[in-house]
Amino acid sequence: MQRRSFLLGLVFLEAGCMEQQGLEWRSVRGDEVEGKGWAQTAAPFDRLPERAQATVPPAVWNLSRSSAGLCYRFVTASPQIGVRWSVGGELAMPHMPASGVSGVDLYGRGSDNKWRFIGVGQPRQQVGNQVVFAGASGGLREFCLYLPLYNSTIRLELGCAPGAAALPAPPRAHKPIVFYGTSITQGGCASRPGMAFTAIAARTLDRPHLNLGFSGNGKMELALAELLGELDASVFVLDCLRNMSDELVRERLEPFVRRLREKRPTTPILCAGDAFLDNPKEPSRSKLTREAVEKLTREGLPHLHYLPMRGAWGTDGEATVDGVHPTDLGMSRQAEVFVKALRKLIG
Repeated sequence: MQRRSFLLGLVFLEAGCMEQQGLEWRSVRGDEVEGKGWAQTAAPFDRLPERAQATVPPAVWNLSRSSAGLCYRFVTASPQIGVRWSVGGELAMPHMPASGVSGVDLYGRGSDNKWRFIGVGQPRQQVGNQVVFAGASGGLREFCLYLPLYNSTIRLELGCAPGAAALPAPPRAHKPIVFYGTSITQGGCASRPGMAFTAIAARTLDRPHLNLGFSGNGKMELALAELLGELDASVFVLDCLRNMSDELVRERLEPFVRRLREKRPTTPILCAGDAFLDNPKEPSRSKLTREAVEKLTREGLPHLHYLPMRGAWGTDGEATVDGVHPTDLGMSRQAEVFVKALRKLIG
């Protein structure tokens, strides 16, 4: 129990208690966060390089301004950790709360080396949100702060007790898992950023990850294959079927995979099937994807894999908000399926 006490003892306080904490604040830079694939971005917490605006669809570009998957890993011995952040868009959506769309959440690594949830920062306005996580103890610890899933992060500041600075955590030894896909990949409709299935899977495997989910726009344009091919990934996860018709799968999947394989000859590529609820048959898009992977493998393209997703959300009907987007329960179940597959590919 002692190894968990530093986390379980934490409480989080809203903005009204902030000034009483006497914290020392500093801005977090875009080059300090984990989950960015490119340094030259139009804004510090964007997900695609600035030059991509000329090559990707406008909707993809706009969605890339959201900070999904970005996190700030740091070490500190501060008994209080404060966060200030500002966002650029609407705080919530009808089917997704503000805490997931625009909030932040904090995890801490225990002495058993596992990540545990500490608390969430719930946004009240676009500019000047604040939260303090108080009660940490036990010396120097590693923390991970996840940024908003469906909003642009305009400014991020971290506060610590006087004399207890927060320093960036050492770089990871492993290459990142790169997820490319849809609104679900981006994190819809997790209640908070750390509950996106991509984040859950990455924490479970203790690997860095890049979230290139684009709501309604995971459609395998070749421009995205070019961009993904620039990334030195441990594995590429393609999870686009919810945004693709049968015709689009036939038209785009093979050229996309071929181009990605040309640019990254040996990196595993995992093509995910569709996770529809209550479907006793393999969805046609999943069948087409599986057959394409089998065909390309016969032709000699190495390290291609297909992941069936039927039943990934369970059979009780409780795993989605609207029959399409998973709740935290659905996200957790989906992450379990991906973790099992990814362990076989990257250990």
